[in-house]
Amino acid sequence: EELWELVRSVPSGHVAGYGTVGRALSNPVSGFIVGKWMAQCPPDVPWWRIVGRSGELLIAKRDPNAALEQRKRLIEEG
Repeated sequence: EELWELVRSVPSGHVAGYGTVGRALSNPVSGFIVGKWMAQCPPDVPWWRIVGRSGELLIAKRDPNAALEQRKRLIEEG
């Protein structure tokens, strides 16, 4: 639940890196672990705001269609 609250706190039009999110948890974890957890993201969590450290859309490795959706949502948010 802490992860989901943290992701929900990323403002519209902004992004955060997997590693940054992982380090911000009360029990820090790696960006890799955050990525694994994000695959189970509840529908009300703005998952598209979490990106790779250089801004890359890492979800493309798992699901190219999800990467297109992520890009679309990020563009819509500015």
